Amino acid sequence: MIIGEILARNARMYGEETALIERDPAKSKRVAITWKQFDETANRIANALLKRGIRKGDKVIHLMMNCLEWLPVYFGILRTGAWAVPLNFRFSGDDILLCAGIAEAKAMFFGEEFIERIDAIRDDLSTIRHFIFIGPENSRPPYAESLENFTGSMSDVNPDVPISVLDEAALYFTSGTTGTPKPILITHRNLEFACIIENRHHNQTHEDNFLCIPPLYHTGAKMHWFGNFIVGAKAVILKGVKPQWILEAVSEEAVTIVWLLVPWAQDILVALETGELDLPKYKIDQWRLMHIGAQPVPPSLIKNWKKVFPGHDYDTNYGLSESTGPGCVHLGIENIHKVGAIGVPGFDWECRIVDRSLKNVPRGEPGELMVKGPCVMKEYYKNPKATSETLFDGWLLTGDMARVDEDGFIWLVDRKKDVIITGGENIFPVEIEDFLMDNPKLQDAAVIGLPDERLGEIVAAIIKVKPGQTMDEKELLAFCDKLPRYKRPRKVFFDDVPRNPTGKIEKPKLRKKYSGMEESFKI
Repeated sequence: MIIGEILARNARMYGEETALIERDPAKSKRVAITWKQFDETANRIANALLKRGIRKGDKVIHLMMNCLEWLPVYFGILRTGAWAVPLNFRFSGDDILLCAGIAEAKAMFFGEEFIERIDAIRDDLSTIRHFIFIGPENSRPPYAESLENFTGSMSDVNPDVPISVLDEAALYFTSGTTGTPKPILITHRNLEFACIIENRHHNQTHEDNFLCIPPLYHTGAKMHWFGNFIVGAKAVILKGVKPQWILEAVSEEAVTIVWLLVPWAQDILVALETGELDLPKYKIDQWRLMHIGAQPVPPSLIKNWKKVFPGHDYDTNYGLSESTGPGCVHLGIENIHKVGAIGVPGFDWECRIVDRSLKNVPRGEPGELMVKGPCVMKEYYKNPKATSETLFDGWLLTGDMARVDEDGFIWLVDRKKDVIITGGENIFPVEIEDFLMDNPKLQDAAVIGLPDERLGEIVAAIIKVKPGQTMDEKELLAFCDKLPRYKRPRKVFFDDVPRNPTGKIEKPKLRKKYSGMEESFKI
């Protein structure tokens, strides 16, 4: 079923029921729309785009922070047969210009947070004919049309543009954690199966309520919501990540499923541990599932979580934008005894661990993870070289190093580009990060390789200590004595660990920051 038809069906079956709720605790704001309003708004946006000459195959930039309008705009674009092009809200003006140029976009929806960036590049956005502004009228730039005026008296009836499941639907740009963002072309079939796979993994019913916190421009957040969407279940869009705001949303909206990133889960535990939050104040008995994705999950985090929330099911999901978000590998709520693994092939997926010749490596040996399934992207748009280096007869090379244990569970070892080679030995930073996070004083940790004349690279650790705790270099070194000597950090920095909006550690930033910097100590 075309994803737009799922929305239409929800409107027919559950029209007056709540579909989406936006909570903005910083502004004490709460607004909601029904499935009927969601569907009709998407139709008005689609009809307005068609009236302005947007046609099937055209590209429309979608540059908005999470808000109630985000998803209706997305579905409105899809219903024209045009490609939705959601952009990372952290992109600079130059990044936006690059992506718009690759897409040859003809229209742009943008929020007030991006006015300054768009102002600076507007004259260079030569292909864009229509700028549609989502925000207060007194902030609207003169070159942009308000969403209200844009949709005006447009019909709220589905324009029924003929769309096939094989048609292109969206262009997603990678986060750029390993280089220049690449455009990923996703089809309607990819989006449809993302709904099916997510629901199959987490068993959402019409009675569930999903708390969406990560940015919707990313495949991960949206595709986890898809599990609720396909059964017409409601969702809450929370603007902000403070532990108090998360627990308030769970309690006041009767949320049943929450997808967290590692730092947010850690922040909740720290807030409870320090007494900043009082758990009995919140209604959480209905909260059935906490799951995490987007980055490796320290086993110690989940062990501590289960001590505080013993009744929660837990799952972790592995995926990437090239696989239309999470789901190609998932742990499964029945496999909590394997915490630390990313899991087994997801529903309707296959996985292999291969060497550089794309031959399967022996079980237990590290190699690159390959996946094959119904959500593999069509291609890197306008980049045949990158496509040919990544797609092989339907198989997708992920760029992640992994191994399979004796029970068939896949363990993520590290990003291929993040492997540290010291004195000829391969070191996988995730392994050391997991070890460090067993220390109860640490809130976050990152491990990178830094250049060394003698060894090629050495291990460096960036450490964030919990509030109220203290730690010096000597104490950390003593803790690391349990590691093999070649894996022990040779440099340590006490600092914040930068993460992108989807929770991944921004290691290129760390390498740039600390390369050539005077070391805090040497072993």
